[in-house]
Amino acid sequence: MIDIQSFLPPKRKHTSSGWISFNAVCCQHNGESADKRGRGGLLIEGSNWRYHCFNCNFSTGFEIGKPVSLKTKKLLDWLGVPKVDIDWLNLESLRHKNINDIASERERTATSKISFKDYELPKDFRLINENDKDFVSYLNARGIKIDDYAFMIDPTGVNRNKNRIIVPYTNDGKIVGMTSRYLDNKTPKYINEQQQGYVFGLDLQKENWKYAIVVEGVFDAISISGCAVLHNKINDKQAQQLKQLYKEVIVVPDRDKSGLKLIEDALKYGFNVSLPDWDKSIKDVNDAVVKNGKVKTLLDIIKSKNSSSIKIKLSMKALAKQL
Repeated sequence: MIDIQSFLPPKRKHTSSGWISFNAVCCQHNGESADKRGRGGLLIEGSNWRYHCFNCNFSTGFEIGKPVSLKTKKLLDWLGVPKVDIDWLNLESLRHKNINDIASERERTATSKISFKDYELPKDFRLINENDKDFVSYLNARGIKIDDYAFMIDPTGVNRNKNRIIVPYTNDGKIVGMTSRYLDNKTPKYINEQQQGYVFGLDLQKENWKYAIVVEGVFDAISISGCAVLHNKINDKQAQQLKQLYKEVIVVPDRDKSGLKLIEDALKYGFNVSLPDWDKSIKDVNDAVVKNGKVKTLLDIIKSKNSSSIKIKLSMKALAKQL
């Protein structure tokens, strides 16, 4: 970082309160006569500092982890700091997040962690095995193996309930709900028993993963070991849980009108959005996995991630025209 003291005027005085007084360099730039009474003051607090002029009332400062403001750039220029050093300070500051701020933020979010009530699955449910041909075939057609998740069936179910794949919802290792995917081509295809604010797939995330990929549907999430909000909206509680992963969140919407709503929420919460240049026949992440495989799908998503709200909005318009 820049040693700002080395650029101060030679005549300076240290006060008991920690301020450094010197002839202010800002007055003549703000319509006042040059200061000759040591009215400029600088208070250094670790890597951060504050400046105030008691003559023309010009104030500014620097805080590591934040961009260098225009006023601070002006002050540094008036002190004789080279422009290249000012630009470097700005870049270096943005690269260094304040460790204390990060620690306190993690402490705050940890204490406000959302909890869910235990959910008891019916005792007749059992895990799918290789002998359950129809269910295995359905999963395989979606590029998913039976050991990719704890898929279950209800062998004692009647009517539609006998022909469904059950996906238990877990949070911190405990069951908190479930969804049923019916295979009889009738509607509704899915029936969810989901607690408010729940995000599917949080338990699938690994500590050393850089990204958390967020999709709409449960099978989309399972096929890439991602997270699913189970709707085309992200609510405040879901956003909070995703942020508590401390990873780069990448939202991948379905290629339909509901997906546009998911993009709007991603922008609202400051998440990345990815709209890979996939074939028009691909409507969601699971379609991409079936056609291109898991590895290529993940690479496409990461390569296409975007954090620029302007670029994301332009992509939204382009997607809307295709629908």
